[in-house]
Amino acid sequence: MDAANRFETRPNFLLARLEYWLVLLVSLALLVQHWSEVRWLPFVMLFVYIDLIGYLPGALVHRLQGGRVPTIFYRLYNLTHNYLSAGLVAGLWCLLIGPEWALLALPIHLMGDRAVFGNGFKNPGISFEGAPHQAFVQFEQRG
Repeated sequence: MDAANRFETRPNFLLARLEYWLVLLVSLALLVQHWSEVRWLPFVMLFVYIDLIGYLPGALVHRLQGGRVPTIFYRLYNLTHNYLSAGLVAGLWCLLIGPEWALLALPIHLMGDRAVFGNGFKNPGISFEGAPHQAFVQFEQRG
């Protein structure tokens, strides 16, 4: 994979997932280490808002419209499931409320999506729920 050829090979995809697993495990270790210091309501809110805004509306439309999902839902997913927006949320949280361990919800959610489920950004040219695209199937068959 490079800037001109954005299909990923299976080994490269797995290597990226291993990196996500490392960050997920470090984040979970910090959460366990600071368990008693975590404010759990903010943690849950920070963990859940990402899917409430970015995933659930698109998934609902996907199911209700037989897989036809308007581009706005892909953009909402990508907007909420990235490190830039999570960093912005964390930065604003720190300025307005103060730094706290509940912010670990952000990397735990994002790394969990990438490490456990293999999810990355959603492309409007493929199914919102990740069904294989014929062009990618052909790419993998060629080796």
